[in-house]
Parts: sequence; structure tokens; C-alpha cells
Amino acid sequence: MLAGLLDSLYGGISIGAVLLIAALGLAIVFGLMGVINLAHGELMMLGAYTTFVVQNWFKSLGEPWFETYILFAIPIAFLVTALVGLILERGVIRFLYGRPLETLLATWGVSLILQQFVRSVNWVMVIGIALFCLLFFGALWVLSRRADRERIRSWAIPIMVVLSLGIAFTIGKVLSETFELALTKPWFGTQGVDVTAPTWMRGGWLVELPEGSFQLSYVRLFIIGLTILCITGIYLFLQRSAWGLRIRAVTQNRSMSACLGIPTGKVDALTFAIGSGLAGVAGCAISLLGSVSPNTGQDYIVNTFMVVVVGGVGKLVGSIVAALAIGTMNYLIGSGILALLFQPIEPLFDLFTFFATTSMAKVMVFALIIIFLQIRPGGIFPQKGRSYEL
Repeated sequence: MLAGLLDSLYGGISIGAVLLIAALGLAIVFGLMGVINLAHGELMMLGAYTTFVVQNWFKSLGEPWFETYILFAIPIAFLVTALVGLILERGVIRFLYGRPLETLLATWGVSLILQQFVRSVNWVMVIGIALFCLLFFGALWVLSRRADRERIRSWAIPIMVVLSLGIAFTIGKVLSETFELALTKPWFGTQGVDVTAPTWMRGGWLVELPEGSFQLSYVRLFIIGLTILCITGIYLFLQRSAWGLRIRAVTQNRSMSACLGIPTGKVDALTFAIGSGLAGVAGCAISLLGSVSPNTGQDYIVNTFMVVVVGGVGKLVGSIVAALAIGTMNYLIGSGILALLFQPIEPLFDLFTFFATTSMAKVMVFALIIIFLQIRPGGIFPQKGRSYEL
């Protein structure tokens, strides 16, 4: 019984670590900025696919290098998704602050675009996008150098967009017909791809007890360690750096921060980029747990929102407590260990036995979350501050 209980607690903590590392970026974006980013799961998916690409590249370099690919994949996944998040914030989100419904719909649309992009991306598409960006932004730079740019801007930009799209599409069509499958074959497709853990992360540490034994998976231990590292880094950044102070000030009172000279636009862009980068790190971590597909992020987006809301919006400590609590409850109920603990009490034994499956455990946990939020709508650690009390 003791070995089974400890094994279940470890399983719950490891699930909590996965939820926490997935929710950490959302806690930054949703908690500190108030932006409902439904594309967060797709940013995790991009981080997972980045890990897959880095793995294949290191595999081509030979065995010694392959053992270290995960150490390079983590920062690369962070940078790639942070860049995508920065583009998303500058191109879409910054026009929708204070309009939660429009933000929700826009990020949902972006999530669908990213899913389809991963399914369809090939060399022709990449060349076409790069060519369009080169032509359009090059023409935009030329326009910005003209003295009469304000007068001709209203009709020049639509013409630039149409011409850039037309040239990029035409060249892409010629390339696809000339080189055919060599350039048109999708990189990933709709099927899942597998990320293989390095040799030193396979297996686990066997813990022997008088009543039995259980194994601590090295992959799960790595994810727990990575989660602790990310939490420590975010805490130090928010509490000990100048930009972290600016982020916390804008969170407390945006209008007053702007009056004091804090560049709120840059703060928003930086915050969203960091949150998106953390989503990429989460994708790197979850890629070690199973196959990666365009729908990978959808498996985590609901749970990550639950972690942030239950913990308290904008509270990293609350996210930690909520992730560990939700993960542990999910595993204890789903594994049937709670049913065994309450075996002497027949009504509770029957109740937990009925919910002792993975899917039914989620139903029970969500029901408990709904009841908890009825009692404490602000979460475990509700946000405090003048702007929240008004």
C-alpha cells in the first residue's frame, strides 16, 4: 500500500509539473496581461515540433551529439515560439487590448492557422512567405523614406500587398510545377512524429521499500527539474530585474505606469514574447512524453486555463499550488488509490471506484474546481491591488 501510494504521489507530482510548465506561459500572458490566448496550445505544439527538428539535425551529426540535443532544443524552442508570440502581439493582439471577446476570437483563428500551417508547410510555402515578406516590407521601407508618404499611404499599401502576394504566388506556382514533390512534399504532414529521448533519460530510478518498489522515471524527473528551473528564472526576472519591475507595475496600474514614463507597449510585447517562449519550453517537455501532432496543444489548453484560474490570476505561487493539486488529484482518483484508501467507508469507496478511470477522474476534478470557484472566485491567491478592488 505504501509503495503504491508513493508511486501515485510521484505520478501526480509529475503530472502537476507537466501542467505547471504548460501553464507557466499562460500565467504570464493571461495572468499579467489579461489576454485570453487560445493559441497558447499551438505555441506549445510549435515548441514540440522545434524539438523534433533539432533532434533530427543532431541525429545526422552522429551519436555523441545526439545525446545532447535536448539541451539545445530547449533554448531554440524558447526563441522560436517567443519570436512567433512577438509577431502575434505586434500584428494582432496590440490592437485588441481591452476587448476580450475579439481577442479570444482572434487567437482562436490564429490557433487554427498554426495547426493548418504545420500540416501543410513545405519548401514552396516557406519560399513564398519569405518572398512576400521581403517584397512587402522592402516596399514599406521605401515608402517610409518618401516625403509624401502620408499622402499616398492609403492607396500605396493595398497595391503593395496585392503585388507582393501576386509575385510570391506566381513564383511558388512555377517552383511547384518545376520541382514537384521535391519542394511540395509536406515537412510534417497530419501524422504524429516521435521525439526520442537521449539514452541517459531512458529508464528510471528503482526505489525499494519493505512493502514493494516503484520507479521514478528519468524523463519525468527531467521535466520536474526543468519546471523548477523555469519557475526560478521567471521569479528572478520579475522580482530582480528592471523590466520585471516594469511588468509588475503595468500589471498593478497601467495608466499610472504610462504616466510615470514606463513604455507599456514594449512591456506588453516583452511579456507576450516571454509567455510564448515558455509555451515553447513546455512543448519541448511534453514532446518527450508521446508523439507530436498538430493537435498536441489542444490536449493541454483547458487544463492550463484551469491551473491559472484556480491558482489566482497573475499569481505564480498560485499556479504552482494549483498545478500540483490538480495533477495529484487527477492521478490519485484515476489510479484508484483513493478508492483503496477509503475501502473501510463503503459509500466513499463506491464513489471513488466509479471515478477510478482517467476520463472520469477529469470529470470529478473539474466538478471540484467548479465548486471551489463558487466559494473562492478569485482562486487560491486572489489578485490584490487598487485596480482590482474598484
